[in-house]
Amino acid sequence: MFVVGITGGIGCGKTVVTDYLAQKGIVVADADKASRVVVESGKPALQKIEEHFGSNMIFEDGSLNRRALRDIIFQNANEKKWLEKLLHPLINQQLRLELSLAQSPYVILVSPLLFETRQHDMVDRILVIDVTEEVQIERAIARDNISQEQAESIVRSQSSREERRSRADDIVNNSGSLEQLYQQLETLHRSYLEQAREAQSDHP
Repeated sequence: MFVVGITGGIGCGKTVVTDYLAQKGIVVADADKASRVVVESGKPALQKIEEHFGSNMIFEDGSLNRRALRDIIFQNANEKKWLEKLLHPLINQQLRLELSLAQSPYVILVSPLLFETRQHDMVDRILVIDVTEEVQIERAIARDNISQEQAESIVRSQSSREERRSRADDIVNNSGSLEQLYQQLETLHRSYLEQAREAQSDHP
């Protein structure tokens, strides 16, 4: 299976990109969604989070209070490390499962932390969605209703724009209109279909 890793910082428009490609029939394995699956009610990871952070992290319906957890790890680097050590291997396991089950000409693994979590080891090609940090912060504040300080902290915690660009096989500029973005994506989609066909003929 030919896997395209898609990444970019917060607010860069990863969802718009993956929605477009999903409409073309391409299966998308989403690290953010996988991170929710591994902490669903009844899962061992949720129990460990409750034991570590306290029962106020869990809503009455048994689901995780993500905002309360985010507030804690935003303020405490050690707690953030503890949580990442627990969740990242589980998220990667979930993504590997989804990739192995995918039935499409190629498959996408989309993750904001593609490089930080070694998820890039699972992909054949890397597409970076690129915007300036100013645009990232502006969009994150508007979309997630978070403070400027929180948005800046999230941007700082992710790979730098320069590092992402330097490790990309392909780069899409998402500073312009949707139409301009879709034009770039259509070209890449055709290229990925061709690369997937070539990869399959090399390893039938």
